[in-house]
Amino acid sequence: MLPLQSFRAFISRHQLFKPGQKILLAVSGGKDSVLMVHLFKQAGFDFGIAHCNFQLRADESQRDEAFVKLLAATLEVPFHVTHFDTKAYAKAHRSSTQMAARDLRYQWFEQIREQEGYAAIALAHHQNDAIETMLINLTRGTGISGLHGIAPKRGQLIRPLLFLNREDIEALIQREQINYVEDSSNGTDHYARNKIRLHVIPQLKAINPSLERTFAQNIQRFQEAEAIIQQTVADLRNRILKESPAGQTLQIEAIRALNPQSLLCYELLKPFNFTESLVGEILNAQERQSGTSFYSTTHRVTIDRQQLIITPIAAAAANNNCLIHPADAQLELPHHILSIRYEQGNTFFKDGKAYVDYDLLIFPLVVRTREAGDVFVPLGMKTHKKLSNFLVDEKVPLPEKDKIPLILNGNGDIIWVGGMRQDNRYKVQATTKKVAIFELKLKQ
Repeated sequence: MLPLQSFRAFISRHQLFKPGQKILLAVSGGKDSVLMVHLFKQAGFDFGIAHCNFQLRADESQRDEAFVKLLAATLEVPFHVTHFDTKAYAKAHRSSTQMAARDLRYQWFEQIREQEGYAAIALAHHQNDAIETMLINLTRGTGISGLHGIAPKRGQLIRPLLFLNREDIEALIQREQINYVEDSSNGTDHYARNKIRLHVIPQLKAINPSLERTFAQNIQRFQEAEAIIQQTVADLRNRILKESPAGQTLQIEAIRALNPQSLLCYELLKPFNFTESLVGEILNAQERQSGTSFYSTTHRVTIDRQQLIITPIAAAAANNNCLIHPADAQLELPHHILSIRYEQGNTFFKDGKAYVDYDLLIFPLVVRTREAGDVFVPLGMKTHKKLSNFLVDEKVPLPEKDKIPLILNGNGDIIWVGGMRQDNRYKVQATTKKVAIFELKLKQ
């Protein structure tokens, strides 16, 4: 007998969906998602099944699709299926196959949900998945939100199996004699998650046989701690983040009063997609000259006397701002073509290109034209020089000054005055391991 009472109680406690709502179940054919299907069926919920064929495992992919299609037909529920050229998508978007599959399936799930009127998308993650996610986050570096692994509900995504662990699911599958298909890639350790599952978790369970229960308790504590922090940040945001004609503003005096400063400043700026490292750069630069800017993928923070001004990058389009990401090889600018490539080693040439120490770069880089107050450290010098004075010394005609592209690091430093002089702080040195090479060519 399936644990329907615990299943319903978990759904009710976390308010995953309301009685009578139609739910879309993401089903791969593996034991986790198949058990979820049977729980929904026996509980009497209204649901449909969605299956993605990523075409990555040849005959196995076709077998999985056929199995899930038969399962839907047997249970007499709606069946939705799609086929992806996952490798082509990964290549086009310069991402890993794993990330490509993730992006593709979530985009399609949401599309089906909207088209067919489903209230939510149910994913078959369980307690061990939450542990693995938490360990991955800790290994790669995380904020407080990464410590609770996987939430039962986030937006339209729900995870109704988080009351079970892997051993629970194995036992239920065997006891109820539920058929499923096995993904052969689960037995390999090519992916970080599989390495943790196959090698790390067994070692931790040897130390603590009740690992899942302990982590479930830890995750609950972290979720409660995050709720307290988020409430504090919400109150803080309402109090010190102000709207102005120039954009949203934060007084530097208010930032200095934050305690703990780094955590709260990061949480304040996180909605604008600033990373922890960039927030650290901003905090270290509060005494710098007005006009210094820092860029996330979507916003710009500018130091303006005793305040920070936050504006969407789109609002600064008049300056021809554009971003450089690590995968970009060429950008078309108003008057130039900018080429970017990377080489291992520390070689450089005096050929009009910029040779920059890659490890000093903070992406995304920014390309824009000059602004009042711009300064940099010209190659060969040790002190800052106003860009306006540099252009005068170089006898650049006035009409040409606003056509010169400037490449800025993510922390706001000018890396290269395009085609003219790069910044001394970013030059290639004997210790450089990888070089970023920038080249400008005038448009014909």
